[in-house]
Amino acid sequence: MIDHMSVTVFDIARSVAFYDTALKALGFGRAMEFTAPDGSYRGVGYGPGDKPVFWLGAHLKERQPVTPMPGFHVAFQAAGRADVDAFYAAAIEAGGRDNGAPGLRPHYHPNYYAAFVIDPDGHHLEAVCHRAE
Repeated sequence: MIDHMSVTVFDIARSVAFYDTALKALGFGRAMEFTAPDGSYRGVGYGPGDKPVFWLGAHLKERQPVTPMPGFHVAFQAAGRADVDAFYAAAIEAGGRDNGAPGLRPHYHPNYYAAFVIDPDGHHLEAVCHRAE
């Protein structure tokens, strides 16, 4: 249903360092990067292989980035519970803030295993595995 999504960040270098570390634990890496010809904008896309599905964007000249809005949330699929654990540990190590340690959330469904962090710009992130393990 959704092809890709993007979030605006304040400091692209800081955010790239964070997401390089956190998303590597889920098997995602940088799939594409670009800077606008006039140097006003930089985008970095992450995904499996060469298909960017999650983008970071920063306005580099004249415009200020939009302040992250409370309530924004994105959940990344994890292949297994160990990947959820690895994402959480990597994200915290990279400067993310705890928003819910890895564990089952049976109020969603019996096998819903997830971890929640807040990135350096205040975006709410989740890694989730729906498989029984």
